Amino acid sequence: MKQLPKENNIEKRPKEVAERTSFGHWELDSVIGTSKKGETLLTMTERLTRMELIFKSPDKTAASTVTMLNRLERRIGSTNFRKLFKTITCDNGTEFSNTLGMEISPYTRKRRTTVYYCHPYCSSERGSNENQNAFIRRFVPKGTPIKAYSAERIQDIQDYINAYPRRLFNGKNSLTLFQNELQKINIAFF
Repeated sequence: MKQLPKENNIEKRPKEVAERTSFGHWELDSVIGTSKKGETLLTMTERLTRMELIFKSPDKTAASTVTMLNRLERRIGSTNFRKLFKTITCDNGTEFSNTLGMEISPYTRKRRTTVYYCHPYCSSERGSNENQNAFIRRFVPKGTPIKAYSAERIQDIQDYINAYPRRLFNGKNSLTLFQNELQKINIAFF
């Protein structure tokens, strides 16, 4: 695997991200269906609200990850993307190896986010995302090909997870908290 830039080590990530005191910091991972090559799910979890975004990806490659981020930026606009995705923390998987492609907007040629990489074998550094991935596994068991799930079904799973009442939030759900944060920064995302 390619050596990752030292400035992108999780130890360089701002303290506020670890403390979950500010909005717009995300964790990113892949959920695979079978051990064979094929479609995967890219999952993003916002650290403060635990909002979950799930995207089908044609494969587990860096190019597909960058394409997903590009599509998301095109959908919500470059300015909104920078406000919503201040940082992204991921593991050292090959699908996250194109740091510059993830960080630099193809539309503005400016930095759209900052990517940080966890220490090897330390999935707890993306604990919220790991918990959400376990939630996804209730609906998408290991060994089941992702292509067996329609985009609509994946959207239903995402909606269920985001509407699920959480003890952590005194019975509120992630979607409500996320929408409250969007109002604070004057963004209409959904």
